[in-house]
Amino acid sequence: MNGKKVLVVGNARSGIGAAKLAYDHHADVCIYDSKPYEKWDEKAQAQIEALKASGIKYILGGEVKVEEYNLFITSPGISLEIELIQDALKAGVEVTGEFEFASTFCKAPIVAITGTNGKTTTTTLVGEIMKAYNENTFVVGNIGRAFSEEVGHIPADGIVVAEVSSFQLETAKTFHPKVSSLLNITPDHLNRHHTMENYCDCKYNIFKNQTADEYCVLNTRDTYYEEAKKLLSCKEIAFSLTEVPACGAYLKDGMLMENIKGEETVICNSDNLYIKGSHNIENALAATAMCRAFGVPVDIIKNVLTSFKGVEHRTEYVTNKGGVDFFNDSKATNTDAARAGLVGLSVLKKPIRLIAGGMDKQISFKEWIALFEGLVAKVYIIGETKAQIVKECAEQSYYNVATFETFEDAIKMAYAESHEGDCILLSPACASWDMFESYERRGEIFKEIVHNLEG
Repeated sequence: MNGKKVLVVGNARSGIGAAKLAYDHHADVCIYDSKPYEKWDEKAQAQIEALKASGIKYILGGEVKVEEYNLFITSPGISLEIELIQDALKAGVEVTGEFEFASTFCKAPIVAITGTNGKTTTTTLVGEIMKAYNENTFVVGNIGRAFSEEVGHIPADGIVVAEVSSFQLETAKTFHPKVSSLLNITPDHLNRHHTMENYCDCKYNIFKNQTADEYCVLNTRDTYYEEAKKLLSCKEIAFSLTEVPACGAYLKDGMLMENIKGEETVICNSDNLYIKGSHNIENALAATAMCRAFGVPVDIIKNVLTSFKGVEHRTEYVTNKGGVDFFNDSKATNTDAARAGLVGLSVLKKPIRLIAGGMDKQISFKEWIALFEGLVAKVYIIGETKAQIVKECAEQSYYNVATFETFEDAIKMAYAESHEGDCILLSPACASWDMFESYERRGEIFKEIVHNLEG
């Protein structure tokens, strides 16, 4: 990096992390963002000034002379289709992503997880298991801590556990985990990737550089299992709810089992998991498979699995008010995740009042809506997708819906119309960015509003 001229595109956490990492390795670094300086709040402006004082340059809302740079580093939220990136590619400038860039500095083995759904829960589980095995475990990526923020502190004898999104994998060229997992693929982010083929290709990048002595964990129930399996150059390990794979983790007579080292071994009884629902059993099996492939002893895996209580914003119990239970499933940013949340709560056998809707990602809600009859008492809809969800509900003869301009109004009406024994579930089936800065913030606001309800 010495003397290299680097433009980091995006002045958010990942971009700032990448800029600092490049600067620490003696690059000439400039951060670009289309948002002008005056539009940033005081805290962000103070950070910009501090970075400028340290030697990092800024272009905020101004023009970039592409030919002045050797390397562009993009934040995950930046589409490669924007004019600036396309101009760089046409000019022959190297373009890479923040995650890929950070990975080139990592000396520790990486365990990487991707998938349309379940990756945050699974990554958190794997992280907790690995921390119990090796205290020098770092959890990074799409889960909250940018890889570039952490990589400088990670020793060679540590372990990296990374949640990796399709946006991060889109620019992966050399990324090389010791153990990877592709949990599942269902339609998502088609507003960015346009086709399922493009989306799948991004996901497959997680294992494309793995070698014969490394491992990839795949889901035998996934639609794309056979396709992914054919592309592997590393060893396959499978996980399954319904069959016993030749090498993998599986559910058998209610028990979580594995045979990865050649001998069938009991991990724990599925009833002993705090996280409920078949999707969470799959997450536990995937975590088991990855950690056993890495060499973690069974007793450590069992202890963590049977004490793990779940992830914030993923079917998270909030409180009970007036006999009504509130659950925060803001992490359900697509229909498959939202379906899993509904199925998971169905075991409570209580009427569900569902708060849903958000940013339009150009996906169908048909299969999600098919679960409503007999399970969902009413749907309270917000965001860009209001009209589409109402339309698709009507097409399936489900009419117990209402639309709202504000999040708070939807929550208050759901509570006003609820009865003792009901559940109120925030499970949007949509991204948050039309109304909130992130799904985390959407979940936090939901909890704030709920705790302030009278009754």
